[in-house]
Amino acid sequence: MRNVAFVEGVRTPFGKAGDKGIYAGTRADDLVVKVIRELLRRHPELPPERVDEVAVAATTQTGDQGLTIGRTAALLAGLPKSVPGFAIDRMCAGAMTAVTTTASGIGFGAYDIAIAGGVEHMGRHPMGEGVDPNPRIIADKLVDPTALVMGQTAENVHDRFPEITKQRTDAYAARSQERYADAVKAGKIGPELVPVATRHAELGWGLATEDEPPRPGTTVEQLAGLKTPFRPHGRVTAGNAAGLNDGATGAILAAEEVAEELGLPIGMRLVSYAFAGVEPEVMGIGPVPATEKLLARTGLSISDIGLFEINEAFAVQVLAFLDHFGISEDDPRVNQWGGAIACGHPLASSGVRLMTQLSRQFAERPDVRYGLTTMCIGIGMGGTVIWENPAWEGNK
Repeated sequence: MRNVAFVEGVRTPFGKAGDKGIYAGTRADDLVVKVIRELLRRHPELPPERVDEVAVAATTQTGDQGLTIGRTAALLAGLPKSVPGFAIDRMCAGAMTAVTTTASGIGFGAYDIAIAGGVEHMGRHPMGEGVDPNPRIIADKLVDPTALVMGQTAENVHDRFPEITKQRTDAYAARSQERYADAVKAGKIGPELVPVATRHAELGWGLATEDEPPRPGTTVEQLAGLKTPFRPHGRVTAGNAAGLNDGATGAILAAEEVAEELGLPIGMRLVSYAFAGVEPEVMGIGPVPATEKLLARTGLSISDIGLFEINEAFAVQVLAFLDHFGISEDDPRVNQWGGAIACGHPLASSGVRLMTQLSRQFAERPDVRYGLTTMCIGIGMGGTVIWENPAWEGNK
């Protein structure tokens, strides 16, 4: 087995889904094309013909997110026609799975270099568009009916862990907004963004250069007054959950020896990964068994992890993870640049956003050896990836 390097990740600015969002007039596949072209632009040392695979995830694989988007986006981005591509779907963990799948191929020796990422244009393609769930899923009571509505699954997690109150989730959400705003001001978020030319029917041409969803200055008092759309007198609101968003991500992965041969930077090194299933009606707890499974497999403990990037689909799901592992909800190791509650969560793209941020944090933290990216996944799953910092001072 060969060591697998995460070379670099980039992403488009994330937009709000809907007619007024920055990407209302932009195709989903064009967002992916921008990402692939930017990766190649940043790395002229990578001959395009050396790319062995392009894996692009989308949760709703129809319209401009369909037609084997990994292959079509590769062609549109100008990669040689000899470079193959495919589409992948694991709902929110699509891009994460694109990375772990191609990384496995690299480790095995089937690929030397791959581009992996994801896209979701939730304005054009709402989650669940065109799907036809088998009625037996509900009729045979395989899952609780609430399992098919992500906001209701978050309310179910609140039910299971009553100590996670709405006050705690609102406080966590306000902190995410604050950390994100601080990271933007400090220049931590921005270098990974790919400017995207946009066209709006009313506003005309524009240039997307920053995330649209953040609400800087959000207070706990403001969040306390928001409606609970998934349950009367519930606890999940638009303020303590990620919104509906549009955006794309992508990353270059390579065998470490090939990266060194070509002069590609090594942002981080893959240690291992794990996916786990849970009851679909409480899908938010998925990161817990996925992480436990991975720690057991690698022989590491949670105390070995120096940085955490946890996808914030819902604040309650993050807090359930932190409580389980005895980590403080304001621990500086966790989502230090904020998370999806602030910047957005375009479903299948988010896994690579987590990885990109972790890679850039590693470069600043030679005292940290291991970092973790994890997320909950619709229909009852969780996914976790552990990475090693090549800049770790213990290597010197």
